[in-house]
Amino acid sequence: MTVQSDLQKTIAYCEATKGTYALMAESTEDQQAKQTFNTMKADMDRHIEFLNNRLEYLTINNPLNQEK
Repeated sequence: MTVQSDLQKTIAYCEATKGTYALMAESTEDQQAKQTFNTMKADMDRHIEFLNNRLEYLTINNPLNQEK
């Protein structure tokens, strides 16, 4: 398993988790819980952005992807 494929799997898991947080926020009438789930969803957006940037960096700078 490569670092890039690990990152792709992690991004997919994070996207799924973000969706779950959104669903939980919509499913509750408790405003404090709703706010917390939305905050967690926003945190996940930042995590996904970092992971995507890391994946892009590795893809560009991986010697195996360079033309010879």
